Amino acid sequence: MSANSFDARATLRVGDESYEIFRLDKVEGSARLPYSLKVLLENLLRNEDGANITADHIRALGSWDSGAQPSREIQFTPARVIMQDFTGVPCVVDLATMREAVKALGGDPAKINPLAPAELVIDHSVIADKFGTPDSFAQNVELEYGRNRERYQFLRWGQTAFDEFKVVPPGTGIVHQVNIEHLARTVMVRNGQAYPDTLVGTDSHTTMVNGLGVLGWGVGGIEAEAAMLGQPVSMLIPRVVGFKLTGQMQAGTTATDLVLTITEMLRKHGVVGKFVEFYGEGVAATSLANRATIGNMSPEFGSTAAIFPVDAETLNYLRLTGRSAQQVALVEAYAKEQGLWLDPAAEPDFSEKLELDLATVVPSIAGPKRPQDRIVLAQAAQQFAQDVRNYVVEDEEGGKESFPASDTPTAVNGVPSQRVPVTAPDGTTYNLDHGAVTVAAITSCTNTSNPYVMVAAALVAKKAVEKGLTRKPWVKTTLAPGSKVVTDYFDKAGLTPYLDKVGFNLVGYGCTTCIGNSGPLPEEVSKAVNDNDLAVTSVLSGNRNFEGRINPDVKMNYLASPPLVVAYALAGSMKVNITKDQLGTDQDGNPVYLKDIWPSEAEVNDVVASAIGEDMFTKSYRDVFAGDAQWQALPVPTGNTFEWDAESTYVRKPPYFEGMSLEPSAVEDIAGARVLAKLGDSVTTDHISPAGAIKADTPAGKYLTEHGVERRDFNSYGSRRGNHEVMIRGTFANIRLRNQIAPGTEGGYTRDFTREDGPVSFIYDAAQNYQAAGTPLVVLAGKEYGSGSSRDWAAKGTALLGVKAVIAESYERIHRSNLIGMGVLPLQYPEGQNAETLRLTGEEAFSITGVTALNDGDTPATVKVTTDTGVEFDAVVRIDTPGEADYYRNGGILQYVLRSLINQ
Repeated sequence: MSANSFDARATLRVGDESYEIFRLDKVEGSARLPYSLKVLLENLLRNEDGANITADHIRALGSWDSGAQPSREIQFTPARVIMQDFTGVPCVVDLATMREAVKALGGDPAKINPLAPAELVIDHSVIADKFGTPDSFAQNVELEYGRNRERYQFLRWGQTAFDEFKVVPPGTGIVHQVNIEHLARTVMVRNGQAYPDTLVGTDSHTTMVNGLGVLGWGVGGIEAEAAMLGQPVSMLIPRVVGFKLTGQMQAGTTATDLVLTITEMLRKHGVVGKFVEFYGEGVAATSLANRATIGNMSPEFGSTAAIFPVDAETLNYLRLTGRSAQQVALVEAYAKEQGLWLDPAAEPDFSEKLELDLATVVPSIAGPKRPQDRIVLAQAAQQFAQDVRNYVVEDEEGGKESFPASDTPTAVNGVPSQRVPVTAPDGTTYNLDHGAVTVAAITSCTNTSNPYVMVAAALVAKKAVEKGLTRKPWVKTTLAPGSKVVTDYFDKAGLTPYLDKVGFNLVGYGCTTCIGNSGPLPEEVSKAVNDNDLAVTSVLSGNRNFEGRINPDVKMNYLASPPLVVAYALAGSMKVNITKDQLGTDQDGNPVYLKDIWPSEAEVNDVVASAIGEDMFTKSYRDVFAGDAQWQALPVPTGNTFEWDAESTYVRKPPYFEGMSLEPSAVEDIAGARVLAKLGDSVTTDHISPAGAIKADTPAGKYLTEHGVERRDFNSYGSRRGNHEVMIRGTFANIRLRNQIAPGTEGGYTRDFTREDGPVSFIYDAAQNYQAAGTPLVVLAGKEYGSGSSRDWAAKGTALLGVKAVIAESYERIHRSNLIGMGVLPLQYPEGQNAETLRLTGEEAFSITGVTALNDGDTPATVKVTTDTGVEFDAVVRIDTPGEADYYRNGGILQYVLRSLINQ
């Protein structure tokens, strides 16, 4: 119940329904705010509790200074949470564990439920192993279930055991596309209230829903769990960058060209930590599909969110995708009543402004390793000729380059060339060379949600087939739509057979190539690439093309629109100037050029208009949570609590609540602590959190081997995030992490001072010895500790290793909060001081006193840190809000919520 200090509570009537709302115009200054800050203001008004959210917070937002640097912290309470399966599994593991803890404390396990709607879409587990055949999809699904059966059984249990928690089964679509097509509300209705739909998601591309006027962004698992359990997310009132759109796009350009242009502009401008908000007359001319495509790329240009206000185009999309007439009417009435409706002529108060004339957008791709490195399509072959030289590798024996310099006979037109003969399984032969397109993937929520570019791709395929063209034999071609609606409209338009004929058979509905699930290249292609160190390429309609991400055999990766993905599969090489060189020859031997198979805007629009209807969305999503026969046939444990399998290496019960009592124990000072790691500046959560492949000779690899897992079945840390035993063994084990107390090492090493002379040891092994000896641990760090995106296990792993405090020069805000959420005390060196100025080596024993002041309900400004070598200083306590203090007193956020629910 809101404290309602501004008398903002009111009633909105829509048709026969009445809703309680909180009026923004009751707060002075609200009218001039950008759309995104109006949404945050309503959030504060509705959730004002007088403690974590006060009238002063509301006034601070109403009087926002657009030119000031962010400094005022507020509490954002998302309306709902959305998850994908890799990051969502640990959240459900924690909820299941909380239920057992409640039961052990004599409470009702059924009390543990998400307090905000939580939806999980299984989309990260499908791998495009099979391709180019009619049964590719069925084969890949079978492999997916075989690899992930344990995880899926666990999620099926969660689907039945928790209220307000729903699972979209495998083979349905990509989380962000399912979100905009079905899950997003734009305006929420709950307990008689209507308010803006807001969310946090456990995937950075959650921002795709910003295209629907829904404010939300990606967070780590701990913030997502907190939001599920009704806890607010701490944030600074951000700067808001206004991005004005004018004009209209030219024929022949696509949403991909637009978004790559915007990404380049915003990366150059600098928008990290800021909101981006689109406004102006060009917004009204931008389709919802294109808005969603732009919103999706927010992580690529670095902003927290990239949002569009609500307007008639929003309503049209809600109708098309099967939302009810009452819901659409509510969205319109609420947006207009609250000043959230787009005024194309308005100039809101923004911190910074940019402008783009849509008519200046030209066909583009981006690469070879970053989304912001846009290349004009007509210059792509020329740019490749320059960039490929960065992928020369020296021959260790002879010192000779892996391909010759441009003035040698083996260079072609000045471009390095190393033609390698390859024989395919069917006996046909061809030559593979640098620049060969070995992966051409229509994939990713970024573009598969956009029917205009998807239809354009299918029409390119149709025209190519009619000219007698097909993909080159070395190209792995995959089609992984973000929802089943895509294949429905392909089928209705009669375009599916043409995609199949050029090799773009359906491989799955999920995140494939973009996240590295491209599957292996054909064996003969992979062998030729690796034996000859070829710099081959991928072309994908995704949002990320970082080095090593797409496929281990592929050095250079390019983002492109779906129709260009098809065109490059036909061309087969990045050396081809796709705008003027021939792609192949027709049945009569005549050259075929891109212009010959490129559809007109009218052709695309006609297919979209005739082949896509509301009925497709209502059919696809009618039973979206039910799943197919394979999902329904999974044996599922029943009951309020989960039956943990003692043999499982994927899902394990974590120890967060072992020994927990109904009342929190008194906070204690820290005595005799040893340093687990002494780290430099800019150590990110990606350095701390386990990620990537699991090596056999590491603690995690040894654990799996001891549990009977063959090396080929190790899978990745991402797939095993539901097993804390694997994850803590990989914490602080990044191969590039340098621990200064173990000089000369890289990776998960430290000194173990439980043993004589403190020998170098794996961090996990040393932590186990320290815990056995009852010795608490600390981490020493430099500036910007904890920036990065791999957040939840960076804090969870730290806590489970026995770290009680981190002392850093400065923190990334979310990781600092996450440490508190796991019961770890974040401290900061006095201004101007650090480990070097204080002459800390990491070999000292530390004591931290003054922490016990928290037992009196106060948060001390500083605590005293002393070492056994005589160093002494006052460390700043970085518990910044009353809510964070409550979390720390309880040993963490999960413990706080659990006790609160039991005591209700």
